Amino acid sequence: MNSIASRFASTSASAAISRDEEENQVAASMWGSTGGFGNLGQVGIPSFEIPRVPDPTNFLRMHTDDRNDPSCRIKIQHGTTTLAFRFQGGIIVAVDSRATAGSYIASGTVKKVIEINKYLLGTMAGGAADCQYWETYLGIQCRLHELRNRERISVAAASKYLSNLVYGYKGMGLSMGTMIAGWDKTGPALFYVDSDGQRLKGDLFSVGSGSTFAYGVLDAGYRWDLSEEEAQELGRRAIYAAGHRDAFSGNTVNLYHVKEDGWKFIGNYDVTTLHYEGPGNVPGAVPGGYGYDVRTEGLHSRGAATVA
Repeated sequence: MNSIASRFASTSASAAISRDEEENQVAASMWGSTGGFGNLGQVGIPSFEIPRVPDPTNFLRMHTDDRNDPSCRIKIQHGTTTLAFRFQGGIIVAVDSRATAGSYIASGTVKKVIEINKYLLGTMAGGAADCQYWETYLGIQCRLHELRNRERISVAAASKYLSNLVYGYKGMGLSMGTMIAGWDKTGPALFYVDSDGQRLKGDLFSVGSGSTFAYGVLDAGYRWDLSEEEAQELGRRAIYAAGHRDAFSGNTVNLYHVKEDGWKFIGNYDVTTLHYEGPGNVPGAVPGGYGYDVRTEGLHSRGAATVA
């Protein structure tokens, strides 16, 4: 009782620190110890065989690094563009749907958003199998947390758990660049977690081979006070730009909006259709195609000098 009273009687800064400590303790307790690593490999953590060679990292790189060695034996599916950003109306999550294995388009219908629960989403970038497996496993642990504690896990604790989990396999060839986005009792929250265990909190992230192009659109159009329609249009345009310019991204755009009452799937949009025709009759969208050549058709020749 005293701890509850002291928490709500403290300043906002100290309350935030206290809340972060509690979330870290929750994530650590899911590992079976105060420090977070006491029962690693013993309780609740999956294990798998690694190559029985002196240096597993170099072994995996030698057989799977298709970017530097096109003749490598195993071409892992990767190549993507994912993004997420916070704004006054929640969080927008947008992804493409292409997976490549070397120069081969392995799939054009990959679902790169993992629906962890009604209030929590995860994105996939890097190795498709790694992201799907570990984020699905994260969903299991989030559900167990709800059953044990009778409340939803916070976004911070979920991202911390994933960070701790993949850090235990650092150097073993995992390839992940994920974003964990959701809404908890503190409001909308967004974290970036990668396969090295790095964990960052922020308002805007884009991950993948096409993120350079997506960031160009996001940096030009992002504001905190965007309306819901404007934010959805910004996410659509950013993924379109990446899909149009990056050979390893494309096919379709999947768009999600995370709100206080949970996430909502906005729609699936074909990149080619967006280029020539636009998204159609959707709120906030400017009529016409997104493509530069479509928007400027016939304009480049106006006023040009003619040669007799």
